[in-house]
Amino acid sequence: MEDSKKLLIVTHAPSPNTRRLRDAVVEGASHPDIDNVEVRVRAPLDAGPEDVLWSDAIILGTTENLGYMSGALKDFFDRSYYPCLEKTQGLPFSYYIRAGHDGTGTRRAIESITTGLRWRLVQEPVLCRGEFRDEFTSQCHELGMTLSASLDAGML
Repeated sequence: MEDSKKLLIVTHAPSPNTRRLRDAVVEGASHPDIDNVEVRVRAPLDAGPEDVLWSDAIILGTTENLGYMSGALKDFFDRSYYPCLEKTQGLPFSYYIRAGHDGTGTRRAIESITTGLRWRLVQEPVLCRGEFRDEFTSQCHELGMTLSASLDAGML
């Protein structure tokens, strides 16, 4: 897949339900009708600037922890911010939040950091609020499939 587009998925998935969301994003992004996209999946503590520099687009996933993104995703940003700052401007991305409450603080934090990086939000984020529902899984699947298909079609 030398000429393929590259999609990086960085998700914090500490529970069975958050792993279901991560797996749904990966399954959507790896849909059999999408031919020309290589998908790389990393936990935030395993991902770094080299993964971001490798990618043509990114999907982030996090839990809402005390009204903020997970510490693991914040650590990923801390380690990647300056090495990527001048090299990834305009990078297409989207994200999902597994929020026990409203996700507002988490969304604000992600958007603040990605605005500083000058990444380009290309798809409305998925906010999985409240008690876990099966529809969250289908929304995450659609997020992965839509972003990957857009890369495959040359739209991003």
